[in-house]
Amino acid sequence: MKSTKLALAVLFLWSLASSSQEVQLTKKDSIVKSSWMVSLGINIVDDSGDEFGNLFDIKDGWHAVPFPSRISVGRYFDNGLGLEAIGTYNKYKEGKIVDNVVNPADVDYFGLDFRISYDLNMILGEMGFFDPYIGIGAGYTDANNQGRGTYNAVLGFRTWFSDHWGLDFNTTGKWAMDTENASNHIQHAVGVAYRFDVKKGLSRKGEEKLALLQEMEKEQQRVQDSIAAKQKADEEARLLAERLEREKEAARLAAEKAKKDAEDARRAKIENEVRNLGRVYFKLNSSYLSIADKKVLDKLVGILENSPSLAIEVSAHTDSRGTDKYNQWLSEKRAKRTVEYIISKGISEERIKYDAFGETRLTNECDDDTPCPEKKHSENRRSAFKILSNK
Repeated sequence: MKSTKLALAVLFLWSLASSSQEVQLTKKDSIVKSSWMVSLGINIVDDSGDEFGNLFDIKDGWHAVPFPSRISVGRYFDNGLGLEAIGTYNKYKEGKIVDNVVNPADVDYFGLDFRISYDLNMILGEMGFFDPYIGIGAGYTDANNQGRGTYNAVLGFRTWFSDHWGLDFNTTGKWAMDTENASNHIQHAVGVAYRFDVKKGLSRKGEEKLALLQEMEKEQQRVQDSIAAKQKADEEARLLAERLEREKEAARLAAEKAKKDAEDARRAKIENEVRNLGRVYFKLNSSYLSIADKKVLDKLVGILENSPSLAIEVSAHTDSRGTDKYNQWLSEKRAKRTVEYIISKGISEERIKYDAFGETRLTNECDDDTPCPEKKHSENRRSAFKILSNK
């Protein structure tokens, strides 16, 4: 009977341990609770007189300037509320519709607004990087040479790439306090947002996970305390054996990684050496190697000698002067002469491939229809190197 109870206790403890491994707090369970935020972006004003009936009259009714025109500063609290101050500048463009008439000349637009916003995630539940909000407020706007106080309502969302950086998209309706002398209008905005003095906490899901983990820990402790000393010793011995096995496996993986890293470093070093060699450049209508060219090839030979598994391809080219047929023939001579020099230094021809492209792969604009100085033409008369195998 005692052995049966002990077996059941051990089975129950194992079940709890497996469940606790599945339920773990992660970064996704941690959210920003409060912060300061500044944003900088652009704003678009629709003051056509029918802005609420024709929201997307972009061509005739939307006004924007081609530079940052909106800045905001806000303080956001863990209860979902935010207090914000926003300054905007814009320009009503000549020829567009303003208050149902064609605007006769460019007119500056200035706005200073204050609002209270509310994070809809407090109602909808945390949606990760998507952060919708609503808000109300008031402000002062000087538009179309008319100053007016406004009542404001905003709908927007922010999308966060990290705890600090994100984008802010919003649309604000502005209703003039003096409706007889000033019109209502809409203001759209998008900007880069930066949060600082960030304070984080657990989301609802994270709090539920934490409570579950705490309950599971208590239950595990209760079951563990009921296990006999001998069973505890056997369990410790088993855990010790597992730990040693994990350490052995970790040591094996570390050794394999070190070996791979060393091999990757060796390959990278060889690739970098080949890349830094530069190219062989030929004189006009010539396939002969200069002293400088041979020095470059000697360095390549040294790399090949030190790396027996390295195989390369030599590609030869000409400038655009001359016929296509002649240039193809000349590039083949250049390729062969380059390869022959390398082979003459004791490198197996099986490790050297070559191809000739004539004037088909110019490195600049100097084609048959573009006059160029000799210096630019000389950049195309070359042999280049590419690694085919670097095991």
